[in-house]
Amino acid sequence: MFLPGMFQSTPKRPQKEPGNWTNWAGGMRNTRTSAGAGVTSDTALRVGALRACVTLLAESVAQLPCELYRRTDDGGRERASGHPVYDLLHSQPNQKDSSFEYFEQGQGALGLEGNHYSLIERDGGGYPIELIPINPKKVQVLKGQDGLPYYHLTEINEVVSMRQMHHVKSFSLDGFVGVSPIASNADSIGLAMSTEEHAAAVFERGATMSGVIERPSDTPAIKDQAAVDRLLDKFAERHGGLRNAFSVALLQEGMSYKQLSMDNEKAQLLESRRFSVEEICRLYKIPLHMVQLNDKSTSWGSGIESMSLGYVIYTLLPWLKRWEAAMRRDLLLPSERRDLYIEFNVSGLLRGDQKSRYEAYAIGRQWGWLSVNDIRRLENMPPIDGGNRYLTPLNMNDSQQTQRSLNATPDQMRDIEGILCRT
Repeated sequence: MFLPGMFQSTPKRPQKEPGNWTNWAGGMRNTRTSAGAGVTSDTALRVGALRACVTLLAESVAQLPCELYRRTDDGGRERASGHPVYDLLHSQPNQKDSSFEYFEQGQGALGLEGNHYSLIERDGGGYPIELIPINPKKVQVLKGQDGLPYYHLTEINEVVSMRQMHHVKSFSLDGFVGVSPIASNADSIGLAMSTEEHAAAVFERGATMSGVIERPSDTPAIKDQAAVDRLLDKFAERHGGLRNAFSVALLQEGMSYKQLSMDNEKAQLLESRRFSVEEICRLYKIPLHMVQLNDKSTSWGSGIESMSLGYVIYTLLPWLKRWEAAMRRDLLLPSERRDLYIEFNVSGLLRGDQKSRYEAYAIGRQWGWLSVNDIRRLENMPPIDGGNRYLTPLNMNDSQQTQRSLNATPDQMRDIEGILCRT
């Protein structure tokens, strides 16, 4: 590895003088919320809605082809498949991870910690040949005297420069470290965790049978506390818990049972759990139907396609732009950034249903701004001979050109008159 400290038994301290660095801690720490739950990236994943949102974004980014393009002289573009970065992004970023696994892990870290870090290993020419992901909790971002970020790898106690680190960050307040969605909204997530714990306790202890057993005032009281405990324990054993939620009890000696706690509907437990799901989806800007929560406004067949398109445009694209900009900055040489660029291909996600797609192609073909090969390329089909021709509607021709084409020459007029006379 290019970091010598990784091979030393006693890691060296970063060489810096006091006051030369400004430190931003990386990774999320344990946050105690108002609801009493301790929220970390690990505990937050126990909330089903949050896990669904984070994995949905991670899988959405990972499934998209990431391509390296070169601008051509005619204003078009072509894949720069011969460049070292092309294979790095398109097939295998490092010896261990596939491209899908790499981007899935990186976007997952962004969704939980707000930052993704990868060490960059370069060849003799300065080109990246490997990207090695690092846990955000093991990185601290330092601001140097030059105003640029440096990265302290806490596990080996080494500091590396921007050239050795690929850093993608989420929304940032300082421009150096991305804000963790979990840390900045710990109370909302903690409330969801507390609601889940309360729901589990309700089913475990059986709220349906919770209450008091009353004895008539004229009945002698049971003075032996052990006997009272045995009576209550036996009663709870036979009628408590989920399996015994609707069991029937037989009370003797004039005793009566009085229920004290509210049922789930009155306690609005289900509504509270639903609100927690909506709050987490709002945090990640995920449509409710994409985490399997449907209602009248998000039922299948009533705008699902439009909402899915909105997910791509307003939720997914900002993350992709962060990735693209960071990769262009960290992986391309300064001399290459004018002609080369990195882009995720989202055309597959932006397609509508087949009928709508073909109708749009027909309009583009008839009005002359799509050729057959343009359409085939959008459908991931190979080009055909003669497929680069563009049609021009007759009623869209230049009026003077049309008039000149209709004006016959004197020779043409004599030929026409001759034909008419013969007939």
